[in-house]
Amino acid sequence: MLKKRLILLGAPGVGKGTQAKRLKKEFQWAHISTGDMLREAVKDKTSLGMKAKSFMEKGDLVPDDLIIQLVGERLNRNDCQPGFMLDGFPRTVIQAEKLDELLESINEKIDDVVSIEVENKIIINRLSKRLVCDQCGKVADPDRALQADGSCPYCEGNLIRRKDDEPETVKRRLEVYENRTRSLIQYYQGRGLLRKVDGLGNLDEVYQRICVALETA
Repeated sequence: MLKKRLILLGAPGVGKGTQAKRLKKEFQWAHISTGDMLREAVKDKTSLGMKAKSFMEKGDLVPDDLIIQLVGERLNRNDCQPGFMLDGFPRTVIQAEKLDELLESINEKIDDVVSIEVENKIIINRLSKRLVCDQCGKVADPDRALQADGSCPYCEGNLIRRKDDEPETVKRRLEVYENRTRSLIQYYQGRGLLRKVDGLGNLDEVYQRICVALETA
């Protein structure tokens, strides 16, 4: 079994989550989303989760040291033995350096950093067409959704466009992403770990490019 320890980078709407699910299914690499991890820790009422909750409820950013502790706790689970994919972390060079220290302490290291690249204008167009069910929360296929009568193809709930998918909101999200990750991309590029992947095309095409970049194809 091929073991990989990855970081997934990419602006909102490039399809990181979709590709991560496919990689997980084929290679059994754990998909670790920082947002999901925080919500799970809060739900399970772990000591770290309760500390994180106090910041989240105030609308404050969870401190780096606390996030690192949560990541370390998560990496100790058995499902990370075949490998893992970090999604949403690190977001800054400081976090990347702390992650390096954590992994070194457990005799691990990052093998590759995959950055899925899509032009901003395409992302804005893609997300502005994205419709989500207000009942089950699933994302409807844009072409099917636009031809439908407004109901969800999965549960017949109402299809809506989320506020954070409005064009102006997407532009702001992309600006924030670029400002935060520019130095991070340079950091991993300087270490020879960055693998840029063209995110245009259908899911299979993008997946094959990722596999080629990771030398798993």
